[in-house]
Amino acid sequence: MKVKVSRKAHFNAAHRLYRPDWSFEKNNSVFGLCNNPNFHGHNYELVVSVTGEIDPETGFVMDMKVLKDLIKDKIENQLDHKNLNVEVEWFKTVNPTAENIAVYIWNLLRPFIEASHELEVILFETPRNYVTFSG
Repeated sequence: MKVKVSRKAHFNAAHRLYRPDWSFEKNNSVFGLCNNPNFHGHNYELVVSVTGEIDPETGFVMDMKVLKDLIKDKIENQLDHKNLNVEVEWFKTVNPTAENIAVYIWNLLRPFIEASHELEVILFETPRNYVTFSG
């Protein structure tokens, strides 16, 4: 029997969506207000879920304290109150869209989740816009 456990977190970050190889006009046409050269910010809401078999000894799929600490150490400490384009190495060459941020978070956490467990990241950029990445 597989069970999914989830932990919510949040972080604040600034970013600019643009491609340096495009003109300002093309960037503006595609990315609109998100192409602000002075950046803009979001209050991101994050849900990290782990799905797997319940351990018969502990009754856990995963110790939620361990998941909480992983999210704090690997995600919040790296992304909270940062300018993603400027302060996070990966986003110096990858456009920090919600989709790419979710993949980035998933890749940071995956090595610390048992291989037999599934990992899912849901990232809310706004209360109405969110992305899901799992594997």
